Amino acid sequence: MKEAAFVKRNKTRWEEFEKVVKNPSQASPDRLAELFIQVTDDLSFARTQYPKSRTTEYLNSLASKVHGEIYKNKKEEKNRFVHFWKVEVPAAMYASQRPLFYAFVIFIVAAAMGAVSAAYDDTFVRLILGDQYVNMTLENIKAGNPTQVYSSSSEMDMFVQITLNNILVSFRVFVFGVIASVGTGYYLFSNALMVGAFVTFFYNENQLGQALPVIMLHGTIELSSIVVAAAAGFVMGNSLLFPGTYSWLESFKAGAVRGLKIIMGLVPFFVLAGFIESFVTRYAFMPAVLKMVIIGGSAFLMIFYFVVYPLHLKRHGRI
Repeated sequence: MKEAAFVKRNKTRWEEFEKVVKNPSQASPDRLAELFIQVTDDLSFARTQYPKSRTTEYLNSLASKVHGEIYKNKKEEKNRFVHFWKVEVPAAMYASQRPLFYAFVIFIVAAAMGAVSAAYDDTFVRLILGDQYVNMTLENIKAGNPTQVYSSSSEMDMFVQITLNNILVSFRVFVFGVIASVGTGYYLFSNALMVGAFVTFFYNENQLGQALPVIMLHGTIELSSIVVAAAAGFVMGNSLLFPGTYSWLESFKAGAVRGLKIIMGLVPFFVLAGFIESFVTRYAFMPAVLKMVIIGGSAFLMIFYFVVYPLHLKRHGRI
């Protein structure tokens, strides 16, 4: 490769490196390490192809600066655990706003399609939810408690089982992003289709007013988390589809790390959703005001942490 073409191909990346080096407080140690690896790769190539050029001297200087910042930042915050959820996850979410929007739109469209399909086809609900679940719920409706399934086993057994299942589902949605985002999109679409059919099923049975608030006690966090997990999958999938000036491998590594941070950041929320579903949702006939407080608080928590807080940190130059 001619030197001019090499410079043109990587110029944008090097300019980004310079900005990060000038403002190292805005970059995490992981990001600095990633930059260092990329710069040294370019430097190694330049030393081989253009050993006495100004490009090689420039990259050597840039690599030295990044190297210095890495060792300067070795004294990280004492509590890395707090820093991860306080800064790193919100930073990953800020960089993933577009995938999050796409995931939200897909979920809404698919849920609407599921609702309409169930409204016009009596067999659709059984096709999506299964005969066993539909028959059991119909029996519960006759017994006067349409959401009795949430009190069918002990609290602790439900908590462990539901929490682990939700975490596994989120990882599955994320990992499917490897299939160029198509796998994540399909998994999100099918889950949203099920939600739409589920809602219409209770509406057709004249139980929506009773069932929906009970389900959304835990569903607010649970469904929001699936959308966020899908955004993480899209981040990884898009890193393969649109590598930009990076190589496919470099782009994939960056996308996978960012997506994985988002998935790890979801774990406490799945634990909270599992706790609510196991210990709270079973009290289906609690006062409506209490239900609204829990649902509203859950919605506020998800929107604040995954949307508002990342914007706040960016606005104040902390990410």
